[in-house]
Amino acid sequence: MSLTFHWFLPTNGDSRHVVGGGHGTPATASGRDRPPTVAYLSQIARAAEDLGFVGALTPTGAWCEDAWLTTAMVSQHTERLKFLVAFRPGFVSPTLAAQMAATFQRQSGGRLLLNVVTGGENHEQRAYGDFLDKDDRYRRTGEFLQIVRELWEGKTVDLVGEHLQVEDARLARVPDPVPEVYFGGSSPIAGEIAARHVDVYLTWGEPPAAVAEKIAWIRALAEKEGRSVRFGIRLHVITRDTAEQAWAEAGRLLAGFDTETVRAVQAGLARSGSEGQRRMLALHGGSSDDLEIYPNLWAGIGLVRGGAGTALVGSHDEVAERIAEYHRLGIDEFVLSGYPHLEEAYSFGEGVLPRLEAQGLWSHPFRSATAPRPESQIPFAER
Repeated sequence: MSLTFHWFLPTNGDSRHVVGGGHGTPATASGRDRPPTVAYLSQIARAAEDLGFVGALTPTGAWCEDAWLTTAMVSQHTERLKFLVAFRPGFVSPTLAAQMAATFQRQSGGRLLLNVVTGGENHEQRAYGDFLDKDDRYRRTGEFLQIVRELWEGKTVDLVGEHLQVEDARLARVPDPVPEVYFGGSSPIAGEIAARHVDVYLTWGEPPAAVAEKIAWIRALAEKEGRSVRFGIRLHVITRDTAEQAWAEAGRLLAGFDTETVRAVQAGLARSGSEGQRRMLALHGGSSDDLEIYPNLWAGIGLVRGGAGTALVGSHDEVAERIAEYHRLGIDEFVLSGYPHLEEAYSFGEGVLPRLEAQGLWSHPFRSATAPRPESQIPFAER
């Protein structure tokens, strides 16, 4: 099975420095270096498409642009790239969400993937009018996905749940294909919902032993439900021709972290109700010392950014080796990003992907083995 790679659309802004934000913390000033215009995001999306990324994740929250609207616009400037749209079930009715997904599939040529974000921050959820606690939000997510999936199957749905109620709900046109559902969460209730409803379980970039435990946990829960789940991981990347160059870049990014900004971000993230965020914080403890928590796995990003806080750092060969190691654990999909996102997409796409292809772990999803590649799909180094 060929590995699947997704890139990231920085709808909170981009920079040659780390753009903080997420999990209730605002984007840092560096997010204004490259505003998230449709033109710039489309440039990143086209580069990702040419390089062989299957999709692009767009985040959700008050700190970034709306994912549905932005990807609908960017999709008109790409041809094959899929969009992993993050959205929160509590903010829209399940029937409307199912309809929106069906419309997106028809208008984009089947290029929608859904990243279901239950929401771990009570204070941010309340700003949107959602006052449920975290466990109840996950239970609502389960009801939401049950309704949406039945609607996508063409069923008429009547459901009176603990949190959601629909009567005589149906779609005039079902999506074709049905969007795959991605989902992450580290709490016990999150595992239950993942096992019952999702296609791909996503974890943030923890050391391999911790990732292996998560995979075994979700796999066992899914087996009890008579289901199987694929696994993906969310990481940043800093990859260069040599390890020295990659670590020098990590050092440059770290040097740009203002002490007061780190303090403020860490204080904000300490309020998080997310178990996954707690695990991210534990990797560095708010300190810039000993940030290489596993060979080529660097926790520095998490000092100023909520959510995914680790990066693969090293030579192209080393990063490819770490990816292969995660794959041996059961990870088949990688959702990656890097600063700035345009340049780092090329660095990874031209440096790491050919090495994985040579090992038989990856093949370009938009290029047949025999057909000549269009010039736009040939890395600059090979032209």
